Amino acid sequence: MTRIEELPNGMASEAMGDKMASFGDGDAVGSRRVVSESPGRKRKKKRKRQDGAEEENSEVPQDPLEVFGSDMMMMILSYLDAPSVALSQLVSRGWHRVASSDRLWSTKIPRVVLYHGVMEIVKCEELWSGKAHIPRISLARGLSKLAAYSYSVMDGNRIRITKDDLCDHVWNFHYNRGAPEYWRNLDPYWKGTGPPMRRYFHPDGSQTADPGDQVWGGHECCYSIVTSFVGEGKIREHYVRINRWPQMSVFRKPDWSWEMSNHLYCYSSIPDADKKGGTGPRFPVF
Repeated sequence: MTRIEELPNGMASEAMGDKMASFGDGDAVGSRRVVSESPGRKRKKKRKRQDGAEEENSEVPQDPLEVFGSDMMMMILSYLDAPSVALSQLVSRGWHRVASSDRLWSTKIPRVVLYHGVMEIVKCEELWSGKAHIPRISLARGLSKLAAYSYSVMDGNRIRITKDDLCDHVWNFHYNRGAPEYWRNLDPYWKGTGPPMRRYFHPDGSQTADPGDQVWGGHECCYSIVTSFVGEGKIREHYVRINRWPQMSVFRKPDWSWEMSNHLYCYSSIPDADKKGGTGPRFPVF
């Protein structure tokens, strides 16, 4: 092998250059290595970045509220039932603003309007259609439409009867099969000779009947409501008693009407959904 130092200066420089070139594309032996990319590889990476950005943009879901706007979303939500509209408030703050609007909930619940100076109740078919009683609490002044709907549902599920419920409604009365035959023979319900007997509860704790009621007889009558609780506010016992007669169990029907009965007789509230101002307690009852 020819030694570099034995060659002339020009040839030694060329030999040294060839020796350094054998290490690769670096600047010199022992210095930082710099590798250049080919133009084809650069174009490939750029194309990959562009494809990834387009794919990322295509996968981002768009909020319908931003796409359609609040007016169009309110129109869409108006076709949903009330529970679905209530759930849509949990999507975002924007959805909550639209889904809780009085303008939207006016179509979900009844509203009080003024006709020729007289306050009348316009019932909403979706919530109150076919209901026997309209909760008074849902018609409170200044209550938002969403709150009115919530109170209506809560009161409709209530199974604890109050003095307001007893006094606000007129009650049909009839004897059950377990009553003595003599009493049933006096009852139009069993004879089919006329409308059912009616009973009226009063705030002073008394009870009355229609004039000429053969069963009533004009005797004094009073009522009491008994409710006992167990832990966590659960009702253990709840009944209504007339004088010293057997206690009556209380039932709430799907149409929000009431029924009280024992083995002798039965009371059922007469529907009065058109009663001005609604019926029942003025505050939530749990």
